[in-house]
Amino acid sequence: MTLPVALSGSDVIGQAKTGTGKTLGFGLPILERVIVPADVEAGRAAPEALTSAPQALIVVPTRELCTQVTNDLLTAGKVRNVRVLAIYGGRAYEPQVEALNKGVDVVVGTPGRLLDLAGQKKLDLSHVKCLVLDEADEMLDLGFLPDVEKIINMLPAKRQTMLFSATMPGAVIGLARRYMSRPTHIRATAPDDEGVTVANIKQFVYRGHSMDKPEMIARILQADGRGLAMIFCRTKRTAADIAEQLQRRGFASGAVHGDLGQGAREQALRAFRNGKVDVLVCTDVAARGIDVEGVTHVINYQSPEDEKTYLHRVGRTGRAGAKGTAITFVDWDDIPRWQLINKALELDFNDPVETYSTSPHLFSDLGIPEGTKGTLPRSERTRAGLDAEVLEDLGEPGGRAPRGRGGRGDRDDRGGRGGRGRDERGGRDERGGRGEAA
Repeated sequence: MTLPVALSGSDVIGQAKTGTGKTLGFGLPILERVIVPADVEAGRAAPEALTSAPQALIVVPTRELCTQVTNDLLTAGKVRNVRVLAIYGGRAYEPQVEALNKGVDVVVGTPGRLLDLAGQKKLDLSHVKCLVLDEADEMLDLGFLPDVEKIINMLPAKRQTMLFSATMPGAVIGLARRYMSRPTHIRATAPDDEGVTVANIKQFVYRGHSMDKPEMIARILQADGRGLAMIFCRTKRTAADIAEQLQRRGFASGAVHGDLGQGAREQALRAFRNGKVDVLVCTDVAARGIDVEGVTHVINYQSPEDEKTYLHRVGRTGRAGAKGTAITFVDWDDIPRWQLINKALELDFNDPVETYSTSPHLFSDLGIPEGTKGTLPRSERTRAGLDAEVLEDLGEPGGRAPRGRGGRGDRDDRGGRGGRGRDERGGRDERGGRGEAA
């Protein structure tokens, strides 16, 4: 639905469920419209139209999403030989500046580092013909609105603007009104798919006790037919703790959260994609847009903050037509919060059933073989594990200060800005105290 409108050069607001292919919805028109040497050779464009400055800019909220969108576009743009560059914080400036100097057609970046490089005149935005804001609602949630507006003001007034978002809160619509001209709003849903989540995800919600949850998770991870699994935690500390506990129980697990250096975050995600690790424990930094083939189970270790977070976490499975299972644990004191989410999404789990690691219904619901215990039998420990994946030295700016406040370029991904809410952004940890800033 998006392709013909975007190819004609009109402004587009695209809205679709998570896991339905938004990246190529804006990616293909961009790859088609940038002018590359092949166009000049074929006589489709004049030689003076060629430029080494970026012709398209895609702004994304998180580093993980930045690398993924870049890789997707590199794959899709291979034949036309389109040069795509990822620009994000947490890694050395020099290679990014060097790549920009060599010439690049499409830049994918997070707001903080884009602003830094544009401010230092290293990134020339004067030739950008197309701007894409991906996951726009998340960008506003993270407090990136002022940064995004600064970036937009550096762009030529005559350009195409595309805005993609799974949900459309008022602030996103306000952004569209200010910076888009007569946009076409495209909302894609399958006619038979009524619910808010994708229909082929089986959902289970259990009321669990926090001391029993690691044991429950260890048993769920031994269910029949489990492929890759993602476990979402509300805080960085919990994520690190659960990843470690699962390793002790024999599972090949990795973690992705804001307290890890960028190298360690990328190592864990790579190991997960390559199958060296089959359990990824993460905070909401990995809940958006991350697309890994073969994720069969998503487990919410703690009740999500709100319905949007629930949708995005659960949307890591059942992507592109595959089937998936989503399991949510709700603590006793989180029941009121869960009931609000349940009502907003029109689910039918208003009173989650009390469940323990020994409950027969846990085994029968999820297809866990009888007699499964909380450690993985040695015979089944076949994955190479996190250490088998190389840990790159990314030259992180400012080194790793003990409190994790790297150089200024670290600002751009859920950390250091101390926004509201979760500990990933310097808000509460689970006891309601102050979590460390990411």
